[in-house]
Amino acid sequence: MTKSNTTLSVPEAMKPYYNHITSLIEPFCQNYLNEEYAQLSFMATAALCRKRPSPLVTGNPNTWACGIIYAIGYVNFLFDKSFEPFVTPDQLATAFGISKSTAGNKSKQICDLLKMQQFDHRWYLPSKIADSPMVWMITVNGFIMDARKLSREIQAVAYEKKLIPYIYADSLPR
Repeated sequence: MTKSNTTLSVPEAMKPYYNHITSLIEPFCQNYLNEEYAQLSFMATAALCRKRPSPLVTGNPNTWACGIIYAIGYVNFLFDKSFEPFVTPDQLATAFGISKSTAGNKSKQICDLLKMQQFDHRWYLPSKIADSPMVWMITVNGFIMDARKLSREIQAVAYEKKLIPYIYADSLPR
């Protein structure tokens, strides 16, 4: 992940907003998702707190909490039954007392603000990164290639350009 996403630092004036929203996110993640979803949601909340001006100062905290989980879920295919964990958009929205359309709209706003998209390694569940082929696809001289199969030197350049989450060759047993 990029440095700006991995930090949980929040401006002093935004700490009450961060604490309130994460206090809504945490029990949902404990009951329906997992610790990785909670951590990514906390990082997204912190990133939104650091925006100038922060959008979190307006609107319903339940809507923001739901939208943040929805956005992280969008990146990680939370709503696809073939993935674990799985939750429907209706279940997510109902848990926060908002409509599915409101949750989806807030998620879209968050994805736009944080430049999130599917297979975005900055917001992908850490336990799934190594096995996700799309996270590792890069273009080299006009050809789409799996960065995991390239030399360490090319992986290092791709990592420096933030195209891949880490240097895969360094994670292999020696």
